[in-house]
Amino acid sequence: MKQKREMTRREFVKDATFAAVSAGAAITIVPRHVLGKGMTPPSDLLNIAGVGIGGMGRTNLINLASQNIVALCDVDWGYAEKGFTQLDNMITGLSTRIAAPDPESQPGKAAIPFDREQAKARLAGMQRLKDVHLPKAKRYTDYREMLEKQKDIEGVLIATPDHMHAPIALAAMELGKHVYVQKPLTWCVAEARQLAKRARETKVATQMGNQGHSLDDARKAVEYVWAGAIGEVREIHIWTNRPLGFWPQGVPRPGKPSQPVDEMNWNGPGVEAREAAAMAGNFPVPEKLDWNLFLGVGPKVEYHPIYHPFNWRGWVDWGVGPIGDMGAHLIDHSMWALNLGYPSSIETISTPFNKASYPSATMTVYEFPSRPAGEKNIARGNLPAVKLTWYDGGLMPPKPEELGEEELNKGGGALLIGGKGKLLHDTYGMNPRLLPKSLHDSLGPPAKKLPRILNQHHELNWVAAAKGKAEASCPFEYAARLTETMLLGVVALNAGKRIEYDGTNMRVTNVAMANDYLKREYRLSW
Repeated sequence: MKQKREMTRREFVKDATFAAVSAGAAITIVPRHVLGKGMTPPSDLLNIAGVGIGGMGRTNLINLASQNIVALCDVDWGYAEKGFTQLDNMITGLSTRIAAPDPESQPGKAAIPFDREQAKARLAGMQRLKDVHLPKAKRYTDYREMLEKQKDIEGVLIATPDHMHAPIALAAMELGKHVYVQKPLTWCVAEARQLAKRARETKVATQMGNQGHSLDDARKAVEYVWAGAIGEVREIHIWTNRPLGFWPQGVPRPGKPSQPVDEMNWNGPGVEAREAAAMAGNFPVPEKLDWNLFLGVGPKVEYHPIYHPFNWRGWVDWGVGPIGDMGAHLIDHSMWALNLGYPSSIETISTPFNKASYPSATMTVYEFPSRPAGEKNIARGNLPAVKLTWYDGGLMPPKPEELGEEELNKGGGALLIGGKGKLLHDTYGMNPRLLPKSLHDSLGPPAKKLPRILNQHHELNWVAAAKGKAEASCPFEYAARLTETMLLGVVALNAGKRIEYDGTNMRVTNVAMANDYLKREYRLSW
């Protein structure tokens, strides 16, 4: 079916700038012909509420600023406000960069690309968020109150800690709201299944926030595989440097020691106990943080600044570690290109795991069968079985000899090994290239078989889907399966041994207790 015309990047910038200039104007229904060419009438905008806006949520709001942001919700308004106060400096810095000439290229170093048109659109979004949305959007601390009281919300952006993604998304979908949920989609496997099911039933527009899925480079990476450029793929290596330098992992929960510190041994357990004792203390909950709402469906834990903000990702109660942070940006393209389905076995090997915070480093091995048993709609046909290995915390796969003097990107990437060659790409599917270089040069770019997302804009693609003008790039139907694969690595970590998985029935077949890690019991009253 022919899609309706969507805005060009230039029109988007004009629209956002117009709205910023008109910050004080009331929202009314204005005919398109009155506004003029390239302007979007308020009646065509999506009314959006943001939940969890202190971190990545702020970036999402900037990217959604061309729409009508009607409500903002966060359990910690002190942290959220701190982020919003940085907008002035961000606007000044980006304006300066846009006006400045490109730096001269350095010998032996690739120039860092800078798209001025995209930068201008982002600048317009920052300005509109600051001048238009923040002054007028209604503010809440509890998303349940927001959904109950504010009836004009049409779409909900969810960028909270992982453990609250599913409860908020389900509550919004129950009311017929379109939902954009940051990655990972959920904290546990059962929640991912539940969100996919509810999305099918409600037919609302859904999107997971793995923005690389909308990039041209990512689609090109998939098309290389589909074109047979590297032949049959049987082996994949995927890595990230997280959590190094980003958040703490492999640390004990803060707590008072059971014996005087000077009586402790200096062995492994003694050092860990000393570390826990050193972090212990009575830390007051920040004035603008509702700690009970932060805990949400998770267990009751006393507040400590090592948990929040941001560090929650490394703690089992609220996050799912590096694979939750970066798996959706790295595993995505291999699953997409090879239609991997559910893995049949998963094994995670790690540095010491204390069950409170995730290990400092892990390696997870997934085995995907050639034809997933019982998956009639997702059968991989004649594609061979695949072994996928995930590395984090500084662990890396062996460097392919085809790279020569070049090193693998230590920040993260993926290496797909085929019978005719190899495909290497960076995080988000960026910079896909074939190895050896002679193969890349001889074949040229693959045929375009995937549609390109307008302006490679993940958030506005969701908006277009909500308006019935496009298909969502990464809807829950696909995102839930990707998330489940990521989370099965965490299940295997908790199980402490290789698990065999029946994806059709969502069941671990060889380690009974591992099934407990596929779901979670919500805290009483949630």
